[in-house]
Amino acid sequence: MEQISGPPARTGTCYQTPRSHPWRPTMGYEAVQVTPLHEQPITNALVASSYSPSAMCSDPVTFPNLVTGFERNPQHAARAALYTRYTPNEWTTSNVATYADADKNRNYAEKVRSEAVRLMRETDEKTSQGQRDAARRLGERITDITFWRNELNTELEKLVAESAQLTDTKRNVQKALQDLDPPLHITQECLYHREGRKSIELVHDHVEKSLLVETDNLRSCQEKLSQLLARITKQLADCRAAQHSLEDDLSHKESALGIDSLCHQLNNYSRGINYYGGIEKYDPTVSTPGTWSGSSSTRINNSHSERSKSCQLRSDAESLINAVATSVWDCWSNTNNAFNNRSSEMLEAKSKMQLHLHKTQQEIFDVEKHIELLRKAINDKSNPMKVAQTRLEARAHRPGIEMCRDNAHLRLVEEVCHIQDSVSTLHRKLQEAEAQHQQLLKTKSQLENNLKQKVDALFIDREKCMGLRRSFPVNNTIKY
Repeated sequence: MEQISGPPARTGTCYQTPRSHPWRPTMGYEAVQVTPLHEQPITNALVASSYSPSAMCSDPVTFPNLVTGFERNPQHAARAALYTRYTPNEWTTSNVATYADADKNRNYAEKVRSEAVRLMRETDEKTSQGQRDAARRLGERITDITFWRNELNTELEKLVAESAQLTDTKRNVQKALQDLDPPLHITQECLYHREGRKSIELVHDHVEKSLLVETDNLRSCQEKLSQLLARITKQLADCRAAQHSLEDDLSHKESALGIDSLCHQLNNYSRGINYYGGIEKYDPTVSTPGTWSGSSSTRINNSHSERSKSCQLRSDAESLINAVATSVWDCWSNTNNAFNNRSSEMLEAKSKMQLHLHKTQQEIFDVEKHIELLRKAINDKSNPMKVAQTRLEARAHRPGIEMCRDNAHLRLVEEVCHIQDSVSTLHRKLQEAEAQHQQLLKTKSQLENNLKQKVDALFIDREKCMGLRRSFPVNNTIKY
């Protein structure tokens, strides 16, 4: 609805602008020309002195004294009462415009608040995501530096130590490969137990998807570890020693690792963080990731190739074992979380089902009471019907002219019809209540059946499956 504003002030008659009469509203008003006093058919006795502000540019306006005028001359008072400022339609229109404007302002304010909350959340999420990504990149950089530092340290070792370390790595891989069998067996056992669910509870839910993903991941990890074990076995037959001086490069990497580790440990609450304006524009780097790794690779390539292969293979083995351990543990944790969430959902569904069952039982009890009340109401109408019909039958024996179709006769006929209609209505309502009672009994049976199925499914997930998954069946060979 459009806002109603006042028309422009008329000059030379009354008040010039709305500011000159502050007792009037700022919108929804209309300037009214006041008839001069000498043209009004009233006397001085019918008017009272009026207030004339200094800011007004016209003669003061006087208003009729309705009380005194009505006492002296009712016609003059009634006619003077017609000179009002606004009409009821203008008053109603002004109120509607005010309501519309208030609704519009409230809606816009609510939109502004929603957008502000959304913007704050987006900026917080973007900042947190950027900080997490930077920490992840620092972690990757730390992993790379650690890898090359290990390579350089390995190059300083002798063949015996290298062969012994590679042999230990082979044993770790073999143990890691053996440790994957218990989780795989438990996962397959959980899938078997969950096939025992019944009816609607046999759902392809997030738990089942997690179990399938975990099974595929375990088999994939077994394949990767088997391939790695074959490579280590081959490298042990070809391994030989070499020695090369890499202290300078090793020292640089130690410093960089210390700096990056310190940077990786910094957070929003660390001590020593400060502003460094324009630091992002300062670029002191002298190498790229390619040239950086190429320099270390060139230094390492100066040593014996078989020693480098052995060291790289050990690093790959360690990384793969950690990756396998992390992947297996993540899948294990995700599946357990899925079991917990599913159990919580099933507990909530069970509680709601019990609540609905309780309400349904209460409603059945109430409907049964209602049915009995309806039957009693129908029976209670029999005596009034007998009375009315008996009165009609008795009045049918009046003699001669007394057989008058009077008001009593008409009211008795109306009473009989009314009772018959009431009984018919009560019978229909009784049939409806009985049908609903049967429907409630059917609903109760369905709720009890569903509740039993949910209890069985909950027992399978919480007792059979989660009982097998309470502890991770892997020792410290795989670090997780």
